[in-house]
Amino acid sequence: MKSAETRLLQDLAAQLRGLCADMQTLESSLVDRSLPLDKHHLRSVRNLAHYLALRRHDIRALQMELAALGLSSLGRTESHVLSAIQTVLHILNALIGSGDQSCFVIEPPVKLDEGSELLKKNTDALLGRKPAGRRVRIMVTMPTEASTDYALVRDLVRSGMDCMRINCAHDHPDVWLGMIRNLREATKETGRSCRVEMDLAGPKLRTGPIEPGGAVVRCRPERDELGRVTKAAHIWLTPIESGEAPPEPAAATLQLPQAFLAALQRNDTVRFRDARNSHRSMCIVKVEGQSRWAEIRQTAYFVPEIELHAVNGDKAHDVKAGSLSGRVGPIPARAQSLRLKPGESLILTRSIQPGRPAVRDKDGKVTTAARIGVTLPSFFEHAKAGERIWFDDGKIGGVIRSVNSKTVRVEITQARPQGENLGEGKGINLPDTRIEMPALTAEDIEHLKFVIEHADLVGYSFVRTEDDVRQLLARLHELKGDSLGIVLKIETREAFENLPALILAAMALRAVGVMIARGDLAVECGYQRLAEVQEEILWISEAAHVPVIWATQVLESLSKNGIPSRSEITDAAMGERAECVMLNKGPYVVLAVKTLDDILKRMQAHQQKKSSMLRRLRIASSFAGAV
Repeated sequence: MKSAETRLLQDLAAQLRGLCADMQTLESSLVDRSLPLDKHHLRSVRNLAHYLALRRHDIRALQMELAALGLSSLGRTESHVLSAIQTVLHILNALIGSGDQSCFVIEPPVKLDEGSELLKKNTDALLGRKPAGRRVRIMVTMPTEASTDYALVRDLVRSGMDCMRINCAHDHPDVWLGMIRNLREATKETGRSCRVEMDLAGPKLRTGPIEPGGAVVRCRPERDELGRVTKAAHIWLTPIESGEAPPEPAAATLQLPQAFLAALQRNDTVRFRDARNSHRSMCIVKVEGQSRWAEIRQTAYFVPEIELHAVNGDKAHDVKAGSLSGRVGPIPARAQSLRLKPGESLILTRSIQPGRPAVRDKDGKVTTAARIGVTLPSFFEHAKAGERIWFDDGKIGGVIRSVNSKTVRVEITQARPQGENLGEGKGINLPDTRIEMPALTAEDIEHLKFVIEHADLVGYSFVRTEDDVRQLLARLHELKGDSLGIVLKIETREAFENLPALILAAMALRAVGVMIARGDLAVECGYQRLAEVQEEILWISEAAHVPVIWATQVLESLSKNGIPSRSEITDAAMGERAECVMLNKGPYVVLAVKTLDDILKRMQAHQQKKSSMLRRLRIASSFAGAV
């Protein structure tokens, strides 16, 4: 009778042989599909098939048993699956004296030491050679001012930016060209290389316009916790006849008759009753050409036609002549938003006529629901009652309660008790709804001509299916842009579920990458699932030797406010598991690039993909010395 140990080894070997057989079967099915593939990806496609076959099974018990024997637990097999399985099986066969060679009839497409090298080569093809001292690249989204502010672009390149990202959903070709020209000049000056990635906007499922509010401007000074004014509000007064933009930020801009302004000098006082009939006054503090700067130390509300009176010293000027009094000119209507609270309804309309806020009675109860248009009419053809819907990056959530050809009624289920504001042009996510629409719009196709001429890689927004990928590849071929790199932006649950097929379709090109758009993915898949979803994307992409871009809200507080949160520093460090980390724009984005550069350089001594790198620990050395 065989010993328990021998039976265990034989059982483990049999499990591994079964896994090998599944790998061969799935690989054969892919070969039968005759996919158009760039020659550089042939081995990677086979390895991806092997990995997908492996992950069809729950092998946790097998992993524990292999690890207990001191063998590989198969926890780092993504880049060389069959080779890892064969290595372990070879050892088991030797231990049990088996001559079974059924798992060895196929040569592994990628050997143990080749997977990481393939990934490096593919990353270089997409993102350029790695910078000195750092493995992971840094991508930065450009603000509009990057088209005119050369110093900003130069400082970003000098601080560590390896790829400039331009979002085609914003600005226009003249602005994009300014950004790229500044980048080309900056790379010459700094001696650093930097690629250009341009994201196509894709179909925009967004909220429509909202009726403007009243023409009113509120000016409010800054106060301390005791209500004392610490900084007056600065108001820019400019002629109605020839208005000038304020040279610096202003609390408000008011248009006034030129003759009235001409009489105002420094230290003059202007008195008036504001829109609430409250007595107010402001002081002229600076004369700039035909315009004036004024300070006000009380909150005031301005509407058109409010009459202002000039006061010089203690006496009011003679206003009968009309030159020393004036009325406020036109004021733009303020933008409105819809205030939505849990339990309330929102009506979505096929028409994009301006939406309206809810009508409430004196007790605040809604008598007429808020309504707003939706930019994609096909939404009304596919939405169903019971499906979830999210607005503005998940800030507001709801459930569709009823649908007809012209309207959809949504019950708000996720919002703060006091309500959330929904503005126009905000994104809409439909994790349960399948809308038939092309990922490539007419506008995208027009922009693609510019992208091919000026960029190194194109970001494909809202890609969901193999057909979406094929449509883009066909357009690139038609426009002679086959050498362009392509980044598949995984933003929807459907794209995540189709990820292997998307990658295989994109592998017709040499340079292919995947972006984890974590903001949209969190909304689509649920915040609770985001961690496991991004892990699965990392695993599948590594199995295909495809570089990954870690995106959305990386060091966002630092970029916007100049001070990082503790959690986002840890999140940025996790970016070491990808091949590139993306930063969004902000006033402190240069500082964010420098910080990320430092974090990534430090972390690469500790982490490479999923593997912990066991460099010498200072704390361990200190302890050894102490004892």
